[in-house]
Amino acid sequence: MMDRHLTHAGEPLAELALRLRAAETGGWTEDGARALVESLGRRWDEVRDQASTSGDGTRDAEAGDLRLRPVGPAEERYVEKEAYLELVASLTTTTPHAGPAPAPDPVRQAEIFRAAKDELFDELGEPSAIGSYGSMGPYFAPTPAWGAPFLRWRGKRDTLELRAGSRGPELVLAPTAPGENWLWSLGHGEEHAISGYFGSRPGPANAGLSLPGRWSARSWETLTDALAAFFTTLPAEFAALGIARVIPVYGRVGGSAPILFDIDADDRLMLASYAERDIDPASFGWGTVAEHPKSRDTWQNEYDPEWRFDAGGPGEPRGRALAEMVVATARAEGVASTDDLLIGGEGEDIRPYAVRYYGLGLATV
Repeated sequence: MMDRHLTHAGEPLAELALRLRAAETGGWTEDGARALVESLGRRWDEVRDQASTSGDGTRDAEAGDLRLRPVGPAEERYVEKEAYLELVASLTTTTPHAGPAPAPDPVRQAEIFRAAKDELFDELGEPSAIGSYGSMGPYFAPTPAWGAPFLRWRGKRDTLELRAGSRGPELVLAPTAPGENWLWSLGHGEEHAISGYFGSRPGPANAGLSLPGRWSARSWETLTDALAAFFTTLPAEFAALGIARVIPVYGRVGGSAPILFDIDADDRLMLASYAERDIDPASFGWGTVAEHPKSRDTWQNEYDPEWRFDAGGPGEPRGRALAEMVVATARAEGVASTDDLLIGGEGEDIRPYAVRYYGLGLATV
């Protein structure tokens, strides 16, 4: 990884994070928000109203950009007395002697986010939560196409978050209760109610944290959509978060529930099928270890599993094609419905975090 310096308006990331965590937010009222902005050495008229930006997910982030998100009519149900939902500080990235970096591609986005994460780990310690917003950010805001990873240091009143932005990481300070009220409200069970995934760790920081229930994919079409979104951004997000995990998928077939697939989530996305020889996995797109040699890094035994697919690194997976390959294989193996596909619980154990893959719409076994 290249040596990078992450700053906001010239202030180093770690110093800004410490100032934000110690800041007095005054209950996020109008007066409290004004005092917060001034405590950061900025004038009130310098702060951009996030509601006035483009609204297409780009938000026109600029160097030193500081934005407040006001409570609108749609968010009033999640707040008590707050007038604002979050303060967002965009971060700029430079390399020594090179000046500001251009808008990065998925590989660089993941790399820069990882650099920010490592710096904050050193200063703030282990986050209380990690995950991805998927396609639906807080209060239904759009998210970057390359991925939407986040790290969160939860406090009783205020929470600090490192979040993916359109041009690089953003440091966000927000009142804790409204965001958690919004997330809880999504547990109504309708398809695609929640996207992405959420990992929390045990400890005092998460005391009182309540997580919403999951939704279930009710058709193969819904599951294909969910898998496509998951596969498309997974290697970029896991590289950004600095985590790796093999996620097994089991299927109820003929009175038992054998393992059908492995999803190797790392800085490359690798898939494996344990299909029996009474179907032709190659006809669905699967290959052998000779065709996908990098899969040896995950599965050393060249014949177990026999069928693999190297989907590539950040920005490379063709999510729709991968999803169709997995769904077609599952159905050919005799999986009768989406209710019969199950995520292995061992894949949700990313210590010290217990992760829920909300966006997949699958139950856990």
